[in-house]
Amino acid sequence: MEEDEEKQTTVEYNDDNIRHLSDMEHVRTRPGMYIGKLGDGSYPEDGIYVLLKEVIDNSIDEFKMHAGKKIDIRVEDNLRVSVRDYGRGIPQGKLIEAVSVLNTGGKYDSKAFKKSVGLNGVGVKAVNALSARFVVRSYRDGKVREAIFAKGILQSDTTSDSEEPTGTYIFFEPDSTLFEHYNFRPEFIETMLRNYTYLNTGLAIVYNGHRIVSRNGLVDLLNDTMTATPLYPIIHLKGEDIEIAFTHTNQYGEEYHSFVNGQHTTQGGTHQSAFKEHLARTIKEYFNKNLDYADIRNGLVGAIAINVQEPVFESQTKVKLGSLKMAPEGPNLNKFVGDFIKTEVDNYLHRHTDVADVMYQKIQESEKERKAIAGVTKLARERAKKANLHNRKLRDCRIHLNDAKGDGLEESCIFITEGDSASGSITKSRDVNTQAVFSLRGKPLNSYGLTKKVVYENEEFNLLQAALNIEDGIDGLRYNKVIVATDADVDGMHIRLLMITFFLQFFPDLIKKGHVYILQTPLFRVRNKTKKGGKGKSEFETIYCYSEEERIAAIRKLSPNPEITRFKGLGEISPDEFKHFIGKDMRLEQVTLRKTDTVKELLEFYMGKNTMERQNFIINNLVVEEDVPNEDEA
Repeated sequence: MEEDEEKQTTVEYNDDNIRHLSDMEHVRTRPGMYIGKLGDGSYPEDGIYVLLKEVIDNSIDEFKMHAGKKIDIRVEDNLRVSVRDYGRGIPQGKLIEAVSVLNTGGKYDSKAFKKSVGLNGVGVKAVNALSARFVVRSYRDGKVREAIFAKGILQSDTTSDSEEPTGTYIFFEPDSTLFEHYNFRPEFIETMLRNYTYLNTGLAIVYNGHRIVSRNGLVDLLNDTMTATPLYPIIHLKGEDIEIAFTHTNQYGEEYHSFVNGQHTTQGGTHQSAFKEHLARTIKEYFNKNLDYADIRNGLVGAIAINVQEPVFESQTKVKLGSLKMAPEGPNLNKFVGDFIKTEVDNYLHRHTDVADVMYQKIQESEKERKAIAGVTKLARERAKKANLHNRKLRDCRIHLNDAKGDGLEESCIFITEGDSASGSITKSRDVNTQAVFSLRGKPLNSYGLTKKVVYENEEFNLLQAALNIEDGIDGLRYNKVIVATDADVDGMHIRLLMITFFLQFFPDLIKKGHVYILQTPLFRVRNKTKKGGKGKSEFETIYCYSEEERIAAIRKLSPNPEITRFKGLGEISPDEFKHFIGKDMRLEQVTLRKTDTVKELLEFYMGKNTMERQNFIINNLVVEEDVPNEDEA
């Protein structure tokens, strides 16, 4: 019997199973190897932004080679992109190969592109393969050669005279069969482009007619992104292949921006670790006091940009540097960063003693607060260690249960829910491999205006901090997405606000780095019974609606007399239904934080002690909407 079962499960394996894929076929078959996840453009790490970055990187390399000071970028209908630089133009004799044959490019010659991001001859080929339409033009020597592709397959190749300036033009439209329902989001693109200009002073990027430039490099970056007031003027230091900028603020935690060869390394890496380590050490040695590194770094906002020959990244998407050396045969990267910081920062502090005095005062304040809650934190850590991972507060995912190091962070998320019923529904519906659930007990405390002592004194905050592993900063964050999942009613909205206030107060970098989200769940279920098949069986045709407008549209579609259910709480949604809302089509709204958001004023108004002011605001702005009968809507 066992032999029969073995024969039935044996898969035939012969010459026909051996396939060869062309370069373009391979990229389309395994896109994740080249650009990471696909996505639809809802998140800045989605594949369509990687495609754009790969094209722009080539233009940036031209600028670095002193060829072309302007890049024109246009995004049409948030679907199609064109990038035109004024560099030297791709050599026309190899134009087709340069955009369609893997491991082909001009950056293997380190003399021409000594410190480039794209060294593996893949980037723009992946863009070509993953685009429904791809056009490349090279302007050189009074000629323009144009090649048009569809999904990586050459459609036409022409050469003609041209009076246009030298350079390269690339147009691409991502393939919607791969990037389903995609849209480029202008705010993500603008952030990307601003980062390019911070790292390349003198470069002008014209984005849909809007000119983006930077004259002060990393100083502009910090001034444009800091949401708290700096306590002293930003310290800005530059050397060969390295640039740093930093200051202190009165916000909790620490915040870093890091770049390699113009590439924004959002997950840091060896250069960012070296920056943090040596900056704290140099400051400690300057003051010649037994200062704690945590006190030195509390409130620190900094940025580092370095140029590395043949950088090694930990993935094709190049968001974390793995290089240990500045070049294959060059100096140790950690020592290079450390020597620069030790010399330049120490010299700066000796020359600007007024800045050093303000810095020391901030460090002393952080030390005083830390020591004041030392006893509380010790007990809190012990409670969290005993309770958090072994009770019903946290139902962890297998990524972390099986791997203490937390590999697979990018796919992992944690839902912060209100009450046992909601957490029970999500727990039964979730993907146990990548989705964890943390259950709140009642409404969290309003933490606005409180010190960090409350994080340890309040059991909910203490256990949540331990579950996320963010006590010492977000470098140890165990989940890529922290998702607040509450009911879509007044109480649920209040809990969302309380949780966001907590993160803004004590872990603002968690929001700034794009880790905090709000789960959108349907407000209504609209359904009709429809007959299917010849046996007279019927089943429900169901539409889930996330807004009043969607409900009206669903009623019109499913008339007459559909059954309408209003979901009042997450606990009311059955696990079988809930799995649709937290699967691959999960709707998330990212919580963002920008300098223009006037966070301090907003928190003070909505979360402060000005109860009467808020009450009068509500009364003066109250809008009463009449309920429209379903029959009329249909």
